[in-house]
Amino acid sequence: MTSRGHLRSVDSSPDAAATVHQLKVTLRQVRPPVWRRVLVESSSTLYKLSAALETAVGWYGGHLHTFDVDRVVYGQPDPDWDVRDERKVRLGDVLARVGSKMRWDYDFGDGWEHDVVVEAIVDRDPKLRYPRCVAGRRACPPEDCGGPYGYRELLAALDDPSDPRHEEFVEWVPPGFDPARFDAGEINLMLHQR
Repeated sequence: MTSRGHLRSVDSSPDAAATVHQLKVTLRQVRPPVWRRVLVESSSTLYKLSAALETAVGWYGGHLHTFDVDRVVYGQPDPDWDVRDERKVRLGDVLARVGSKMRWDYDFGDGWEHDVVVEAIVDRDPKLRYPRCVAGRRACPPEDCGGPYGYRELLAALDDPSDPRHEEFVEWVPPGFDPARFDAGEINLMLHQR
């Protein structure tokens, strides 16, 4: 959609400086689903995109990450690993059309995988600050909880006071952790403090 609410043609070549990608980011293998809808300037590098996604989803950003676009991997350059430099690639160049998608991996130890899909390419609204989270569901799993499998175990133990690990997990999760909680306003405050 444009700022006036009209969909941009999928076949048009957006001017990256004047457009914004509307992305839906969904955490794989987690039920109920954890997802975010974010608006990111099309001219953003994948490096900047990763920082925005980490904040929007709820990750702290202390782990390595990569993007996989049609089996081409982008991330931090490493001479021992076939990865392209994410600082030299723009979002609008790798996901140029509505419906384009990629996988974003965060924390290789826990194995958090996210599907990132372009829902729309919209005209940039000069009155808004980007990146911006406009919708979502559920809280991000706590960092270092063991990936999707560990998170399922954590949730089961938190829900069952008779589970032998219940008290340990209650102490371990961040204060006030509520897996059903989502607050776009809070996320946008953090995005704009970066």
